[in-house]
Amino acid sequence: MKTVIAFANSTAAPSTYRPALERILAGDPVQTATLHFTSADGRFSAGTWAAERGTWRVVFTESEFCHLLEGVIVVTDEAGTRTTFRAGDAFVSPAGFTGTWEIVEPARKLFAFYEVPADP
Repeated sequence: MKTVIAFANSTAAPSTYRPALERILAGDPVQTATLHFTSADGRFSAGTWAAERGTWRVVFTESEFCHLLEGVIVVTDEAGTRTTFRAGDAFVSPAGFTGTWEIVEPARKLFAFYEVPADP
């Protein structure tokens, strides 16, 4: 039987990590993610995420929806366009996005992402 997943009641264990060293541009962006749901095929996941101050290069293979609950994040695309997100903001990083994420103030978000299948 399938049931609704309430994040507040989840017993999922958080995972703490850092971006690969070659991607870190500033600070020590320690991150913690808790996957509260992953689909049977592994392509769709949803959960909570937090990060400490720092900047790193990103390359998205997934399309991700984010709702920022706390903090300030500056996302910069390859062309140099900077977008600042604050608590309460929501945004999508589409698959194929490359650029940087800068955590200006420690951040926490809800997320859902879909891993786009690779071209055959």
